[in-house]
Amino acid sequence: MQTFNFLQEHILENDRVRLNPLHHQDIDKLVHFSEQQPELWKYSLQPANGLENLKTYIDFALRGRKEETAYPFIVFDKRIQQIAGSTRFCDFQKNHNTVQLGYTWYGKEFQSTGLNKQCKLLMLEFAFEKLDVERVEFRADANNARSIAAMKSIGCTVEGILRNNCTAPEGRRDSIVLSILKDEWFGGVKETLKSKIEKERKFSPQ
Repeated sequence: MQTFNFLQEHILENDRVRLNPLHHQDIDKLVHFSEQQPELWKYSLQPANGLENLKTYIDFALRGRKEETAYPFIVFDKRIQQIAGSTRFCDFQKNHNTVQLGYTWYGKEFQSTGLNKQCKLLMLEFAFEKLDVERVEFRADANNARSIAAMKSIGCTVEGILRNNCTAPEGRRDSIVLSILKDEWFGGVKETLKSKIEKERKFSPQ
């Protein structure tokens, strides 16, 4: 893994989306999701529904950046000039040259719009082509069909189920593990993802 400067303000951007580093002051930009769409965190290990939970959520994300285990972003949809949600790199494993992408959520109005693929393209390009990682891992509640379908659609390979592996807000959960390897990224996953994005762009309303 290339040296990653957690203190630097990394901005990932293309013509559709901009990922800005998350900060405490962003709570004002996200609180309406927290208060009006609490169902967004149904399967989350750390729900952000309600103002207090959102504060805790952001505190945890920024603590991860300080401890150099995570790097959180706020997602801005350039097409309609609105904040759409949040995502992050997490579980940096420098010795093993791996990282996870996770804690991803978008407001309901941004789901199924192609935004997620655009975000993942930027993050995967950064992980494989700037940080030179060997593996990017994804995890989700094994019952979260929407999230699993989204991960498969960007080219992830399902590795298996970790049974009863962690505590969730409503008890224990099974977690599905997926991944993309560097050889897979350069061997076709990147181009397939870009082709899907281009296809969706042609058929989506402007």
